Amino acid sequence: MTTLLTFPKGGIHPPESKELTAAKKIEVMPVPAELEIILSQHIGAPCKPTVEKKAEVGEGAVIGDVVKGLGVPLHSPAAGKIKAISSSVHPLKLNAPSITITVNPEAAPLHYEKKEWRDIDPKELLGKLKDAGVIGIGGAGFPTHVKLSPPSNSPVDTLVVNAAECEPYITADHRQMVEHSAEIIEGCKVILRILGISNCLIGVESNKPNAFQALSETAANTAESDFKIEVRALQVKYPQGSEKQLIQAVTGRKVPGYALPSAVGVVVQNVSTAKAIYDAVVLEKPLYEKVITVSGKGIQRPANLLVKMGTRISDIVDYLGGIKPELKKIVLGGPMMGFAVSSLDIPITKTTSSVLFLSEDEIDTAPHSQCIRCGWCLEACPMGLEPKEIGLFVEANHAEETERFGVFECFECGSCAYVCPAKRPLVQFVRLAKMKAKRK
Repeated sequence: MTTLLTFPKGGIHPPESKELTAAKKIEVMPVPAELEIILSQHIGAPCKPTVEKKAEVGEGAVIGDVVKGLGVPLHSPAAGKIKAISSSVHPLKLNAPSITITVNPEAAPLHYEKKEWRDIDPKELLGKLKDAGVIGIGGAGFPTHVKLSPPSNSPVDTLVVNAAECEPYITADHRQMVEHSAEIIEGCKVILRILGISNCLIGVESNKPNAFQALSETAANTAESDFKIEVRALQVKYPQGSEKQLIQAVTGRKVPGYALPSAVGVVVQNVSTAKAIYDAVVLEKPLYEKVITVSGKGIQRPANLLVKMGTRISDIVDYLGGIKPELKKIVLGGPMMGFAVSSLDIPITKTTSSVLFLSEDEIDTAPHSQCIRCGWCLEACPMGLEPKEIGLFVEANHAEETERFGVFECFECGSCAYVCPAKRPLVQFVRLAKMKAKRK
């Protein structure tokens, strides 16, 4: 690594806490006795069940599909019988419609063979991604076939692959890069073929030197004249992996406010999504399992696990030896952008990146106080917004008037709340302001 790239404004450097799992190889978790597959796994319309109670399903069979609107189908993660079509615990919505499958432990797992894809028409490749249920694994879960169809008035010339994984604790992408670099690079080539471009930039934070080396060597060893893939080293700075900050770091292009990356000729995909795209096109394997990080001082055995969608957190806890007495908080996702949860019955979805079991010395329980107008949140905000003003307006019951402070430009990275000496819940203020402003 030579020059380390980064974005110019704001950002923080919280404790990385990745040492618990960074060197742990991806472990395949045995399939639990039951799986609960939530029907709404991504942005857009939820799926409707295409199976009935007591139906037998095979591994990879379609069990739900989107009848109208934006979405992708759902596939059975294992062979078994439909036990129920009801609802499951959801981290944000309390509960959500779901399909429960009783897994057949006698069924042999499917094996997928590689297929040639280079002569396939780009539109057909997009169809394969949709049919395989591929969505953006690193973020909100936008359907990938839609994201790879940029508007015709915004021509794209560069694919940026997000391999920063800047959230503390999480190492799932890191291990994918080390252990599956060949599949990721080939997945990048599939994306380039779909977009009809040749230029790909992969941004890796410098705290993952073995991932940087694996991707760089694989890209060099599998170089083809139609594809120019370059791996670039990034400073360790949060939120290096957010879309607009990453684009500016690796290309120097600044995405205008409220605009999409295609406005500057860029499409961004997460590195694990590139692996899922490889699976969907080269193996014709649907997206029904995922690598997640399970970490924190409150779990007996931290790990990087390959789990089936619909695996309950309780099954993961049992597999890893249980929780420790010092456990104080469970967080789904990273500590900066994740959500605290109170139930172990929540099932893993396509967008789950990690489950953190945090002890008291890993969390901050100090009560918040009034804003002291220190301005630290303004300096930390990578978007140049005014989090303190948003918070003050929310507290004064004027949440609907916060649009002037750029509340809808905020992607809730939590940098402002992290640096706030008054421990003010600025992200929660932003979420409340967005909700009320939309109702205005």
